[in-house]
Amino acid sequence: MSLSADELIEDLGRFVTESPSSYHAAEVTAQRLSAAGFTRLSEQQDWPAQPGRYVVVRDGAVLAWILPDDAAATTPLRILGAHTDSPGFKLKPKSTVISHGWVQAGTEVYGGPLLNSWLDRELRLAGRLVTRDGATHLAATGPVARIPQLAIHLDRQVNEGLKLGKQQHTTPVLGLAGSSEAAAEADVLAVIAAAAGVEASEVDGYDVVVADSQTPARFGAQHEFFASGRLDNLSSVYAGLQGLLDAAENGTGGMIPMLAAFDHEELGSASRSGAAGPFLEEALGRIYEALGATAAQRAQALAGSWHLSSDAGHAVHPNYSERHDPANRPLPNAGPLLKINANQRYTTDAPGAAMWAQVCRAAGIPSQEFVSNNDIPCGSTIGPITSTRLGIRTVDVGIPLLSMHSAREMCGVDDVAHLRSAAAAFFSAELTV
Repeated sequence: MSLSADELIEDLGRFVTESPSSYHAAEVTAQRLSAAGFTRLSEQQDWPAQPGRYVVVRDGAVLAWILPDDAAATTPLRILGAHTDSPGFKLKPKSTVISHGWVQAGTEVYGGPLLNSWLDRELRLAGRLVTRDGATHLAATGPVARIPQLAIHLDRQVNEGLKLGKQQHTTPVLGLAGSSEAAAEADVLAVIAAAAGVEASEVDGYDVVVADSQTPARFGAQHEFFASGRLDNLSSVYAGLQGLLDAAENGTGGMIPMLAAFDHEELGSASRSGAAGPFLEEALGRIYEALGATAAQRAQALAGSWHLSSDAGHAVHPNYSERHDPANRPLPNAGPLLKINANQRYTTDAPGAAMWAQVCRAAGIPSQEFVSNNDIPCGSTIGPITSTRLGIRTVDVGIPLLSMHSAREMCGVDDVAHLRSAAAAFFSAELTV
């Protein structure tokens, strides 16, 4: 049963809160799909050849698909691609730092966060721990850390221009170590290990990030806005998840619908669980092998397939309007973005724009175009990467945000519902392109 816009935004808040790291996001997605009847697969087992609903997790990435009863060697795919990671901070080795009586967490900048947005917030630690028995444990703390800003009395020129040193000024505080005994017992890793129910001495390896602990919330004169961490890009992961659940309930339209949520997009996607890695290609190889496809038949299937690369984009900022294209000025709640770039930072072309128009008409939703100001080059997405690796036709879309790469971003409430409807239509609508 489809959720209303109000129900979707409330559930997205739960999804984000449950997914403070990419590893949590992949696992929560898999758990929700398993609860809806998807079969959880391991990469180390033979995959079933019969029709069904399947999900597989690799580190912080997750793939899920529906193999319909009439699937054949040349059945094309509809892939909605997204990513599970967000910019921020990651714990370094020897993560406990003692400085002037304070216990601090040694962190490394991950991706390209807006550093100042992380100041004066209560922060969580979250990620995965691998213990000496080889077991992997997902863990997340409550609010345990903070990056305190220097008082204005000690920096009278701060409002003339704040400049943060990534090494010196972004180290979170977790406690006090005023005595030599307290300093000797201080252990940042022990804080996250306790959340996992293991001893720090048992941990042989960890991937732990810092996440905002503030609860997602609606705001605005009409409660039309939504503020949360990690909207870039859990908004797309969530919309793709809901669209795939809709396809499982209502049918697939003779295609193989797939959600592909990758890790490490904020770093360039070059990892075994990133879009530039082999995860998707290997999974497709196994799926089409089970369908008895030859290399030529698999090429036929991919030639008839579409990839919807869904990643958040920019709404026009009223205080910095000169940073945007003068003619294309997207707003929240006016529909998801069709992202266009002449230099192929986004993959959208004429057939892709036509495909997206058909999807939006089928979903009954509005859409708006995004293109960058020529003086301010845009970022990129997994779209060009997947298109290059697989040769599959790809279109870049996503909901508009303000404060992208902040610890707490904002979007329009209706746009989450719009993107979810678009994802459902993409998985099921008949396309003529």
